[in-house]
Amino acid sequence: MMDWPNGFGLITFETIDSTNKEASRRVNETIQPTWILSYEQTSGIGRRGRRWSSQKGNFSATLLMPISGSLSTVALHSFVASLALRDTLIHITSEPERFSLKWPNDVLMDECKIAGILLETCGVGPSHLSIGIGVNLSVVPEANKIENLATPPTCLGIKILPMDFLKILANYLAIRLNDFNASGFEKTRLDWLKSAANIGRTITARMPNSEIVGKFVTVDEEGALVLKADDIVHSIHAADIFF
Repeated sequence: MMDWPNGFGLITFETIDSTNKEASRRVNETIQPTWILSYEQTSGIGRRGRRWSSQKGNFSATLLMPISGSLSTVALHSFVASLALRDTLIHITSEPERFSLKWPNDVLMDECKIAGILLETCGVGPSHLSIGIGVNLSVVPEANKIENLATPPTCLGIKILPMDFLKILANYLAIRLNDFNASGFEKTRLDWLKSAANIGRTITARMPNSEIVGKFVTVDEEGALVLKADDIVHSIHAADIFF
């Protein structure tokens, strides 16, 4: 088992409302990147305020870290975290072909959703970034507890304790963050594209008041999804994606 990475704090709970909410409560006292792990969440949240089902046996944690550099790069950390999650799952299973990445912040196993990421800024400025991560380790969420079924859920199905999973993830995310900070987004972007789900295929990007059906071309230098539909190229910054 991996050792805990240097320079990262750790706080654990048996039960909490939400690790991201706890992160926002701890902004003023957090100087170094700090992981917050809870074995159960009672009010987990996902993208756009949606409910995230979080049951005992699954993984719920948030990395709270001071923002360094430009605020324009904050959203790109979803790609960094996605890659670290995939690294972790491959480390555990030794089956890289089973795991792919869905824009903007999901990890798929056998084309079903196994993990999701939620980025939130907090503090004055804002001063900190929270990277919330949920992984279905042993329990598949019930359909009536999920508000967005764009991709059906699955679970890892391998017995591993959330703390043991976190030790592996924390190390891989530390490595990916170092790469991002040293080399910028381009290396992260290219690595992400190598594992992108359904790149080159027709997908649907659904926005609140419209949708675009087109070929998934790439992710651009700002992290936007690039679709080509009827010879028109669209750069999409926020949408639910359907395959």
